[in-house]
Amino acid sequence: MIAQQCLTIATRGRGTYDITRDVEQSVRKSGLAAGTCHIFVHHTSASLVLCENADPMVRRDLEAFMARLVPDGDPLFDHTQEGPDDMPAHVRAILTKMDLTLPVSGRRCALGTWQGIYLYEHRAHAQHRRVTVTVSGE
Repeated sequence: MIAQQCLTIATRGRGTYDITRDVEQSVRKSGLAAGTCHIFVHHTSASLVLCENADPMVRRDLEAFMARLVPDGDPLFDHTQEGPDDMPAHVRAILTKMDLTLPVSGRRCALGTWQGIYLYEHRAHAQHRRVTVTVSGE
């Protein structure tokens, strides 16, 4: 059996947004007790990460690393139609992931103790992001 739900996530700009509860709710609504949960973000300047959920410093440090690795306004990039964060947002999304696949057990995502599911917004300004959650199993 397969169940699918589309989520819309409003962001306030660059950063990580905890979507664990939204995904878990989709898994529960599916009624499936065991299987897999596939999560996909439909954008080229946002991504999904499985990250520590206990200490927010981890996500701040991740952003500091990305800012150093792929800075806004880097003269290396020609693709700047939407501003200095345009191409860096695409590179950041490529370096992370646009999808995650997680095991489902007991009608929940089988996450580790300190794991959370995050939408990682790479654009500087607020966006509305579409995320599809597909649960398959029994």
